[in-house]
Amino acid sequence: MHPSNPWKAYRQIATQTAPPGQLVLMLFDGALKSLDCALLGFDNPEIGERNAAIHNNLQHAVDIIRELNYSLDLAAGGQLAQTLRNLYNYFEKQILESNLKKDRRSILQIMPMLKQLRDAWYGMLNQQGQDTVPLPDANSRLPQSQFANL
Repeated sequence: MHPSNPWKAYRQIATQTAPPGQLVLMLFDGALKSLDCALLGFDNPEIGERNAAIHNNLQHAVDIIRELNYSLDLAAGGQLAQTLRNLYNYFEKQILESNLKKDRRSILQIMPMLKQLRDAWYGMLNQQGQDTVPLPDANSRLPQSQFANL
């Protein structure tokens, strides 16, 4: 039996078998892809499709940011964990504002910060010698349909 969506099947297996550090990296990449897809939605001339693409992708990004936020261990992580919590709360607020106003400025403001966190996490994993599966570059633009089921 062949899976109906091979990309979705691959992602499901990858998330089930990845070590915790790789999972966090995958969450960063997923948030960045969702934000990038939302930005592509702003270019859609059809208002209904435009708003749906923006909303759905921004909501997906918020869900991922919340997962990153809720996974923080403030007791063990100390000041770093609290700083990340504050950043994630800021990211969530900016994304929600962008979704409400259908304005891309907030997205463009937080994407470099989120990318910097992602790259720092990737570097830390590599420095620790953990296997990191190269995922699509967060700056590459892939068709939105490839991310519809992430």
